[in-house]
Amino acid sequence: MSIKLEVWGDYALFTRPEMKVERVSYDVMTPSAARGLIEAIYWHPGMRWYIDRIHVCTPIRFTNLRRNEVKSTISARTARTVMERGKGELYLGTSQEIQQRAALLLREVRYVIEAHFEMTEKAVPGDNPGKFQDIVKRRIQKGQFYHQPCFGCREFPAQFRMCKKIPPCPDALKGERDLGWMLYDMDYADPENITPLFFRGVLRDGVLEIPPWDSEEVRR
Repeated sequence: MSIKLEVWGDYALFTRPEMKVERVSYDVMTPSAARGLIEAIYWHPGMRWYIDRIHVCTPIRFTNLRRNEVKSTISARTARTVMERGKGELYLGTSQEIQQRAALLLREVRYVIEAHFEMTEKAVPGDNPGKFQDIVKRRIQKGQFYHQPCFGCREFPAQFRMCKKIPPCPDALKGERDLGWMLYDMDYADPENITPLFFRGVLRDGVLEIPPWDSEEVRR
C-alpha cells in the first residue's frame, strides 16, 4: 500500500554525519528523515514504512543560522547505572551545557514523498493493509499526528497534506545532479550494534530514487 505526501516548511536540516562540530545539511531530504516524518503521522508495530522516491519541488537554497544547543548527552550506560544503583543524576543542567553552533540550513523547502508500507511479524490477526491504509489517509486528511512532523530537527516543523498532483520540476533542478553518499537509514537489527546505511544519491529532474532496503546499492 502506497501514499504520496506533500510536505513543506520554512527551514530544514538533514545533518551530514561527517560534520562533527558545525551542522551542515544535505542538499535534499534523506530517506530516514522522510520515514520519521511519516511515522510522526502514523506508526504501528505491525507495519513498516519504506520510502520509494522523493520529489524536490523547490530550488535548493541554503542559509546560515547560529543556534543555542546542548553540547552533552546522557549515555544509555550512565542511565542504566543510575537506575540500578540509585546514585547519580539523570538530567543535564542546560545553563552549563549550552553552547552556540552555526548551522547551514535549507530554506523554503517543499517535497512530495512517495512511500509504501509492509506488514511485520508484530501484526496481530486483526491487522491488515486495508485497515492501515484507511487510517493513514484519514489522519493525513484531518491533519492528525502523534508528534509534530519536522524537517530533521524539532524546531523546524513540517506542514503536510495528501498530494493530488506532483508539482512540476523547477528549472534549476532539471537534468542530473550527483548528491554524493547520503544517509539511507539506521539498521536496528542488533540493538547493541546499530549500523548506519548509505547510498549514492542522484537527483534526476528533481526526483531522488530510493533503492530498496536489501539492494546492493545500499552500503553498510
